[in-house]
Amino acid sequence: MIKYSAEVLAARSARRPIVALESTIISHGLPRPKNLEVATEVEEIVRAAGAVPATIALIDGVIHVGLEPNQLDRIANDDNVIKASTRDLAIVQATQQSAATTVAATAHIAHLAEISVFATGGLGGVHRGHSYDESADLIALAQIPIVIVCAGVKSILDIPGTLERLETFGVPVLGYRTNKFPGFYLTDSGHDIEHRVDTPEQISKIWHNRFALKTDITAIVIANPVDNQMDPVTHNQILENGLKASQDHGIAGKAVTPFLLEYFHTQSEGESLRVNIEIIKSNALLASEIAIALL
Repeated sequence: MIKYSAEVLAARSARRPIVALESTIISHGLPRPKNLEVATEVEEIVRAAGAVPATIALIDGVIHVGLEPNQLDRIANDDNVIKASTRDLAIVQATQQSAATTVAATAHIAHLAEISVFATGGLGGVHRGHSYDESADLIALAQIPIVIVCAGVKSILDIPGTLERLETFGVPVLGYRTNKFPGFYLTDSGHDIEHRVDTPEQISKIWHNRFALKTDITAIVIANPVDNQMDPVTHNQILENGLKASQDHGIAGKAVTPFLLEYFHTQSEGESLRVNIEIIKSNALLASEIAIALL
């Protein structure tokens, strides 16, 4: 069911640390040709830190854990690559389509592949103004024991509502060297985090303690704030305008996030793209350090 790249296969045999990486940010989150450039750089960051990158995607219906260079290029540049969450995996397999995986789908496949650490940009969550419109990411976090390193929840979402859902689902949220929950483009979303960690070794101890206590039924969210945030005033104005524009254009469901990310990129004249790239690189490095500490 799963096809591993040669690099990941060797790492599994040698019991080396592996970091799962999502592919939706490559196909739908970053503009071309920057998407392929960043994907390659992120993988190199993981390798330089001493871990092995495992970018996850489906190609012609086959789940791939770790992509060869030509496969990474295809995910980045093929217009027929769709966006797949957990519910879509069996359908994409049966119809032999190619798909980039969301946070939920990536976490699910990583767990199947026995990978314990996953780096992403920002989590999905509760949509603004729609209390029943929630990302499948939340269900995945509630059901899959994996460490997810992120820059908090995407700031286009209902952050307090998302934090409430994570609490309801029993998902631990740990601030990495912070007691403030980050808001993706922003270092501080305005909401506090109860628990803070300052080293990968602390995270490793918590991870192993959860297994000993039989509380390892959910993910652990590591909230790693971006160092150089967007200007908050500019961010809030673009967000307000973007939400209105999405409503005016009838954008709904899973199309909202890529629409607003593109809106941010255009209206901020590339500033949001800079922050987005910094986020995924920083999270990939931290995830690598955590994967090494878990061994």
